[in-house]
Parts: sequence; structure tokens; C-alpha cells
Amino acid sequence: MPQPTLAERTHVRKPANPYLRLFTIPGTRAFTTGNLIARLPMGMFSVSAVVMIAGSRGSYALAGAVTATGLGATALVAPWVARLVDRYGQARIAVPATLCAALGSLALVLCVRYGAPNWTLFAAYAATATTPNTGGMSRARWSHLLRDDAEGLHTANAFEQAADELCFMLGPVLAAFLCATFFPEAGTLTGVVLLVGGVLLFAAQRSTEPPVTPGVRPEGKAPLRAPGMRPLLVVCLATGAVFGAMEVVTIAFADAQGHKSAAGVVLALQAAGSCAAGLVYGAVKPGNRVTARLSWCIAAMTALLTLPLLAASLSGSLVLLGGALLVAGMATAPTMVTNMTLVQRITPEGRLNEGMTLAVTGLLGGIACGSATGGWVVEHVSATAGYAVPVSAAGAALLISLVAFARSNRFNN
Repeated sequence: MPQPTLAERTHVRKPANPYLRLFTIPGTRAFTTGNLIARLPMGMFSVSAVVMIAGSRGSYALAGAVTATGLGATALVAPWVARLVDRYGQARIAVPATLCAALGSLALVLCVRYGAPNWTLFAAYAATATTPNTGGMSRARWSHLLRDDAEGLHTANAFEQAADELCFMLGPVLAAFLCATFFPEAGTLTGVVLLVGGVLLFAAQRSTEPPVTPGVRPEGKAPLRAPGMRPLLVVCLATGAVFGAMEVVTIAFADAQGHKSAAGVVLALQAAGSCAAGLVYGAVKPGNRVTARLSWCIAAMTALLTLPLLAASLSGSLVLLGGALLVAGMATAPTMVTNMTLVQRITPEGRLNEGMTLAVTGLLGGIACGSATGGWVVEHVSATAGYAVPVSAAGAALLISLVAFARSNRFNN
């Protein structure tokens, strides 16, 4: 029997599954593990803060105002932190920024625990705005490792979006469980441990970190000035409004049906649909016309978001609403994956973390606007009518994408 040649003996067959192929790249499993641990608390902190503050001060209005302040501070501080990451490297900036944010969370716990004045709660929670964009840093690593593999990068972006959905689906559930089972501060304290531990593990994986020359300003122009970035950020703002409005309206609708405690499960169905669709989308070979794909994805999202509106209007059944949200969520992840792919193409070289953080900031701003608008409609009209808000926001995102990118081929290659 002929012996195999050296080439045959050393050849490693790549897995057929595109997601398994991602993790054959050395170092990817380690940095992904650390990043997922660090990302899980992102869905925990706001819920934990609301439970902790409302329970001790007896005011949901105060709790909401404190978390809104943290969101606003993040919108201002996060792009600045991301710019430092691009200039000095992920490990040098992410670790001290995370420790500063952790101190803010611990200060919030102490202020609540020992009855400090209300203004101290705002100050402490605002300090958590230095939390680095862990998802953006992970995407930057994939972009560096797969810079010559467009299909692989598409799959990696889909994986990251699915991870986002999973963390924001499990985070609130874990936070609520910890706060209810042990003590009100348990969710925040657990989140701090996971965040710090995850970032330390992530930052220790230096072999996959995108290279930088410390202290040297990247040559590319600021991402906000890059052609196409501003309309894309407006799309992010409108898309975020979909998420913010959907959460508030669904909670109000479940409460109106006498099942407020089931709101979390119903919203989790939407996240589950998005997570599953994102994984399927990442396994499909992408086309070259990324701007056209974004418009088609937003169009699908707009169409599917009419299902919860119809379910709420025609049946009033929470079970049917859950099924409608499961289906409607299936357009979310493909939209976000394509969105982030376009952000990566638009962002000048050396400014990727800043560019993606701007996109996340746009989403956060949209979530805040959507929450406020959805809450106003619920209060002044009805919870059922509130489901028209995410449909309108998605329609606005579609119109903006069509107007901004219909004639542009700049980012399709």
C-alpha cells in the first residue's frame, strides 16, 4: 500500500460548517470566550439597576432617569474610548476603561445600600460609560484576521450578531433571577465580576489583536466624516427606535392583558428568532451589493413588523403575539449583520473601533427615542397602537437607506 506524501500527512481538512471554520484560526476560541463573558453583563446592568434602585427608593421614575443618564453618558464617552483603542490598542485601553466602569457600578451599589442622596446615583451610573464596546473590539479582531476573506468575515459578523442577541436575551433573565433570589445588589455585583474577568481574558489574547503603533494617530479621516457614514448612522438611529419601542410596548401590552410577568418571555422569543436567523444568514454566501442587501433586509424587517401589530389588533392574544414576534425577529439579525458589514467598509483604515462604536451609539440613541415614543403612544392611545411605532421606525430606516444608497456603488466591492 503506498504511503501518504508529506503534503497529504500535514494537510488539515477544513470543516464544511462555516462557523466551525472560523474557530480553526489560532487564538479565536480564546478571545471569543473572553468577549462573550464580558458581553453578557451588557444585558444585566440596566435591569439590575432598576430593580436595585426601585426596590430601595420606591421610585421607578428615579430608576429610569438614572439608567437614561447612563445611556446618555455612554453615547458621549464611548466613541472617545473607541478612538483611544484604535490609537493605543485594545489591551492598553480596554482594561483601565473597564476598571473605571466597574468602580462606577460598585459606587452605585454602595450609594443605594447606604442611602446616599439621589444625585450620587446619577454620578455613579454615569461613570459606567467608560465600558468599552466589547462587541466592536471582537468584530475588529475578526476584520483583521479575515481581511482577505469576505465570506469568512460575513459569517463572523453573523456570529457576533447572534452572540449579541443571546447575551441581551439571557442577561436580563439572569439579572432578575439573581436580584430576586439573593439580594437586590446581586445582579450588579455579578455583572461586575463577569465584565472585569471577561475583559482581562480577552485582552490577554495579544496574538489576535489588531496591530497599532502606540500613540500614533491613525492616518484615516474621522469615521463621522467618511462618505456614507452619516446616513448610515441615521439608519442605525431609526433601527434602534424599533428595538426601544418594541420593548416598552410589549411590556405594556402584556400588563394590559394581566400577564406582565410574561413580557420577558415574549421578548425573548423575538431575540430567539433573531439569533436563529442570524446564524442561518451567516452560513449563506453573501452578494457583493451590500447596500442593496441592507435595503432588502430593512424592507423585510418593515414587512414582518406588521405581524405583531396585526396579532395585537385582531386577537389580543399574548400567545399569538409571541409567535408574531418570533417571526418578526428573524429580520433583525440579517439587518444588523449587513449594517455592520457596511460600517466596516465605510470606516477609514485604523479607525474601525471608533466607526463601529458610532454605529452602536446611534442604536442606543434610537433605543432611547423609541422607548420614549412608544411609551407616549401607550399612555395616550393604547398598547395595541404602540406596535405602529416600530413599523414606522423601520419604514423610516428603509426610506433613508433607499435615498442614501440607491445610486451609490462605492461600497459594493
